[in-house]
Amino acid sequence: MECCSLARTLVHRYCAGEEDWVDSRTVYVGHREPPPGAEAYIPQRYPDNRIVSSKYTFWNFIPKNLFEQFRRIANFYFLIIFLVQLIIDTPTSPVTSGLPLFFVITVTAIKQGYEDWLRHKADNAMNQCSVHFVQHGRLVRKQSRKLRVGDIVMVKEDETFPCDLIFLSSSRADGTCHVTTASLDGESSHKTHYAVQDTKGFHSEEDIDSLHATIECEQPQPDLYKFVGRINVYNGQNDPVVRPLGSENLLLRGATLKNTEKIFGVAIYTGMETKMALNYQSKSQKRSAVEKSMNTFLIVYLCILISKALVNTILKYVWQSKPFQDEPWYNRKTEAERQRNLFLRAFTDFLAFMVLFNYIIPVSMYVTVEMQKFLGSYFITWDNEMFDEEMGEGPLVNTSDLNEELGQVEYVFTDKTGTLTENNMEFKECCVEGHVCVPHAVCNGQALPDASAIDMIDASPGASGREREELFFRALCLCHTIQVKDDDEADGPQKSPDSGKRSAYISSSPDEVALVEGIQRFGFTFLRLKDSYMELLNRDNDVERFELLEILSFDSVRRRMSVIVKSAAGEIYLFCKGADSSIFPRVIEGKVDQIRSRVERNAVEGLRTLCVAYKRLVPEEYEGICELLQAAKLALQDRDKKLAEAYEQIETDLILLGATAVEDRLQEKAADTIEALQKAGIKVWVLTGDKMETAAATCYACKLFRRNTQLLEVTTKRLEEQSLHDVLFELSKMVLRCGASLTRDNFSGLSADTQDYGLIIDGAALSLIMKPREAGSSSNYRELFLDICRNCSAVLCCRMAPLQKAQIVKLIKFSKEHPITLAIGDGANDVSMILEAHVGIGVIGKEGRQAARNSDYAIPKFKHLKKMLLVHGHFYYIRISELVQYFFYKNVCFIFPQFLYQFFCGFSQQTLYDTAYLTLYNISFTSLPILLYSLVEQHVAMDALQRDPALYRDIAKNALLRWRTFIYWTLLGLYDALVFFFGAYFMFENTTVTSNGQVFGNWTFGTLVFTVMVFTVTLKLALDTHYWTWINHFVIWGSLLFYVVFSLLWGGVIWPFLSYQRMYYVFIQMLSSGPAWLAIVLLVTVSLLPDVLKKVLCRQLWPSAIERVQRSPSRPAPADAAPSPDRPLLTDPEPRPRRE
Repeated sequence: MECCSLARTLVHRYCAGEEDWVDSRTVYVGHREPPPGAEAYIPQRYPDNRIVSSKYTFWNFIPKNLFEQFRRIANFYFLIIFLVQLIIDTPTSPVTSGLPLFFVITVTAIKQGYEDWLRHKADNAMNQCSVHFVQHGRLVRKQSRKLRVGDIVMVKEDETFPCDLIFLSSSRADGTCHVTTASLDGESSHKTHYAVQDTKGFHSEEDIDSLHATIECEQPQPDLYKFVGRINVYNGQNDPVVRPLGSENLLLRGATLKNTEKIFGVAIYTGMETKMALNYQSKSQKRSAVEKSMNTFLIVYLCILISKALVNTILKYVWQSKPFQDEPWYNRKTEAERQRNLFLRAFTDFLAFMVLFNYIIPVSMYVTVEMQKFLGSYFITWDNEMFDEEMGEGPLVNTSDLNEELGQVEYVFTDKTGTLTENNMEFKECCVEGHVCVPHAVCNGQALPDASAIDMIDASPGASGREREELFFRALCLCHTIQVKDDDEADGPQKSPDSGKRSAYISSSPDEVALVEGIQRFGFTFLRLKDSYMELLNRDNDVERFELLEILSFDSVRRRMSVIVKSAAGEIYLFCKGADSSIFPRVIEGKVDQIRSRVERNAVEGLRTLCVAYKRLVPEEYEGICELLQAAKLALQDRDKKLAEAYEQIETDLILLGATAVEDRLQEKAADTIEALQKAGIKVWVLTGDKMETAAATCYACKLFRRNTQLLEVTTKRLEEQSLHDVLFELSKMVLRCGASLTRDNFSGLSADTQDYGLIIDGAALSLIMKPREAGSSSNYRELFLDICRNCSAVLCCRMAPLQKAQIVKLIKFSKEHPITLAIGDGANDVSMILEAHVGIGVIGKEGRQAARNSDYAIPKFKHLKKMLLVHGHFYYIRISELVQYFFYKNVCFIFPQFLYQFFCGFSQQTLYDTAYLTLYNISFTSLPILLYSLVEQHVAMDALQRDPALYRDIAKNALLRWRTFIYWTLLGLYDALVFFFGAYFMFENTTVTSNGQVFGNWTFGTLVFTVMVFTVTLKLALDTHYWTWINHFVIWGSLLFYVVFSLLWGGVIWPFLSYQRMYYVFIQMLSSGPAWLAIVLLVTVSLLPDVLKKVLCRQLWPSAIERVQRSPSRPAPADAAPSPDRPLLTDPEPRPRRE
C-alpha cells in the first residue's frame, strides 16, 4: 500500500500535470508524517539555518585571494615579469618588480581579509543567537544555526524572525501581526501579515504541536514581495483542507515583530535559502569611463614597452655584428654561450629588455586609484549640506567605483512621484456625480461660509443622488489596505472629526492615507479592520460594519484595486478604485462625461486623480467569483498571471461614482536643481507612471518645460489619428529644421533666441517604437525617435511601466554617442532603470528603500543631486584624471632615461638606477603627494561650481582624458626625460666635478638623474595644486625630505645584508660637488619651464571657463571660508540670455 502511494506521488510530481512540481518543495510541519493514505512521506534535505556572508575560510583565503587578484591583467603582467626575472639572467634584481607587486598584493589581501573577518564576526553573532523551538509540546531554546526546515518556532515582540516562516498563529485574536522590514527594504512602517485561517486559533505550544499539515511552495527565489504556496491541513481521515499561501502569510528573516506579544510559525526557507540571503548577491559591476580610458592607456604603454624592448634587441645585435664588438677583451664568452641558438639568445635579450623597461607600466597606480576612490567616497557622506535634518538621513555611498562618473553625466532620468515631488499627499477635492466637494468647504454635510461658489453635497438633486454620494464616501472608507495603529484612543466614537482627533493610519501608499483622512472631513471615518469586519463611522456617528470578503490587490499593470464587502443588510458590493484610464473602459453607467472633464482639469493643475466605481453582486455571482479566485490562488505556477486574468473578468460592468484629487507638492528646490542641471549641459528626462496631464503640470512647475516650450506629442491619442511612421517623420522634420541653430551651449533649451521643444511620449507609443518588426523598421523608428529627442530640451515619458523606464535608459545609453546616463528614483518601480543606468541614485523616500538599496548612491532629497554632480562629481573627475595622467607622466620620466642609457652602454641591459630607487620610486618617493592631491584638490571653490553650473561643461565627455591631453602628458614626460639625461650627460661629459679631480661614475650619474627626476615630478604636482592646506605642504615637502634622508642613509652605511656596496658614499659625494647642485637646480628649472609657459600662454590667450573663474579678482574664498558679503561670489565671464 505504502509502495503504491509512493509511486503514485512520484508519478504525480514528476510526470507533470498542470503544475511543474520540480520547481516546488514540500515541507512537513513539525516533521510530522502525513496520515496513512495521504501523500507519501518523502524526507527532503535542506540546508541548515547557518548564514554565510563571508567569501573566504581560514584554509582557502590565500589561494582564493591570490587567484582573484591575479585575474587582474596588471597584476598578472607583473607576476610574469617577476617570474622572467627569476628564470633568466636579467639586468635588475627580481626584488625590483617582486617587492612592489608583493606590496600591492599584500595591501589588497589585508584589506579584503579584514573585511571578510568582520563578515565572519557578524555571521557568528547571527548564527549563535538563541531561538525558541516547539518540541513535544514545550518550548526549547537552541542556537539559530540548528534550525531546520519544518521546525515550529515562537518569536516574541521586538525579536527578528530567524528564518523565513509561514505564519501559523499569533497572540492577537484576529490572527494578525505587525511587522517592520527596515533591515530588508528600509520601510519603517508597520505591515500587517495574516495567519493561516485554519491554524490561527492555536495559541499554546500544545495546540501548535498537535497541528498535522504539509506545505507545498515554490523553491527559494530572491523577490521579497512574492511568494506562492498552499497548505494542506489534515483533520482525521477526511480530505485535507487546502488553503492558498501568499506573501501576506510569509514572515521574512530579518524583519521584526511589532505590537504583537508572540507568534508561531513554521520554517520553510533556512540559511542561505532565505530571501534575505538570496538578496546578498551583488549587482552587476559597473565600470566608469575613466577606468576604461585607463585600461586603454595601459595598452598603449604596453605597446611602447614592447617597441622599446624590440628596438633595443635589434640594435644590440646590429652593434655586435661589427668585429670585436661582440666579444671585447674584458668580457670573453664561454664555449657554451657561443654555441647557443641565435634566436634563443635574441628572445632572452628581448625578455631582459622587457624587464628593464617594465616600470613604464605603473603597478601601484591601481592601488592608488582604489584608495582614492574608497577614501574619497567619505567626502559625500561627510557633507553636512547634504544631510536632511527632517529625515535624520544623510547621503549613502553603496559603491565607490563610480565617483568620477558623477562628473561625466549627460542624461538624467528622474522619477516624478517622491523624487521631484514630496510624496506627501494632501486631499484637495472630490467630484461626486458631477458635483465638486472640497473638504475645507464641507464638514459633516454642513456648508462653510467661505464655500458659497462651490457645488455642495446638499445641492445634489433627489434621494438617489444623495445615496450615490454616501456610497462614494463609503467606497473610499472601505477600498484600501490601511491598518489603524494600536492605541487606547484609536477606537470608538471619539474618532469623529468633531473631536478634533485623527486616526493613526498605517499604509504603504501615502495616497490611501490622504484619501481616508480627507473623507473624515465629510463625516465618514474608517475605524478599524477586526475579525474580517471593517468598521466605519458615518455622519450620524453610527458605526457601520462591513464584512471584508475579498481584496483584489493593486498592481502597476492594472493600476487599480478592488474590495468585495458585505453590508449588515446582506448586500454584497464590489468597490473599485484606480487610474481613470483603467476605470473608464470598465464603466457602463454614471456621469462619465462630467467626471472625466473634472479629472482632466485637475490633472492639468498637477493633481493626482483616482476614479471610484462599484457594482452590486448577487449571491450566485459572488459564489462564481469565489470559485474563480480560489482556483487562481491555489495555483503554484503562474499564480500572478491567473489572478490577473480573474481580476479582469471580475472588474467589469461598473457604475461610476466619482473621482478624487490629491496634491503631491513639488520638493524644495526641485525647480532650481533642474535649471542648474540644464545649464550644466545635462538633459533631464522625467519617466513616470502618472497620466500625461498631471506629469506635464509637474514639469511646468519644476521648470523642465517653460512657457514658450513647444510640446511635441507621441501619444496613444495622437496615434489613433495618424500612423506612428507619419507622426515621427512629421516631428523629425519640425525639430531638425531648427536643429542646426541648436548648439551645444543652448542644448538644454535655455537660450531665448532658438525654438525650445519638449517631447511627451506615453508607454503605449514607446512599446510601438521598441517593438521588433519583420522588415527591420523598428531600428528606423528608434533612430527617428532618438533624433527627435536629441533636439528637444526636455522629454517627458508618462504611463511608463518599470521595465519601460529601463528600456528608455538602455536606448539612450547604447545610442551612437554613448552618453553617460544617471537614473534617480525613490520606489521599487525605479529599481530597473537605476540598475540599467551608468550611475544609479536612490532617493531615501516614503516608498521604502528598495531604490536606495539597489542604487550606487542614495540621497535624502532631489535637491542634493545638484551638489552631488556639480561639486562632488566635478572634483572627483578632476582629481582622478590628474592622478591617471600624472602616473603615466612620472613613469615616462622614470624609464625613458633608462632607454637612452642603453645607447651608451652597448645595449648591455645595464641599469641606470640602483635597485632601491627602482623599487621605491612608485611606492614611497612619489606616491603620497599624488594620493593626497587626488583627495583634497579644489581647483575652483565649491560655491563657484554651484553658482555657475556651466563650469560642468568644461569636463564633459571625458575632456581631461582625451587623446590630445594624454599625448601632451606623454610628450612632457619625454621632454623631461631628455632634459634629465642629456643635461646631466653634457654637463659632466668632459668635466672634473669634484675638488680632488675625480670624475663621477655611472652610479653617481644615475643618482643625479634620479634626484632631478624626483624633484621635477614632485614640483610639477605642486605647480598643478590650487588648493593648499598644511597637509599638502607636509606631504609634498616631506616626500622630498624623505628621499634625501633615505639616500643619505642608503649610501652612508655599509649594509651587511647586501651582496654589493655600489651605492656606498655615492649620494654624499654627489652633494659635495658644486656643479652637481648647479645641475639639479638648472635641470629642474628647465624641465618645468615649458609646462609653466604653456599654462601662462593658454590662460592668457585661450582660457577655459574654469581658468577665467580662477583668475577672476572676485574669486570666492576656499570652501571652508565664508564668502565676503560685499562682493559677488562669481562673475559669469560670458552671460547667457535667460528666459523669464
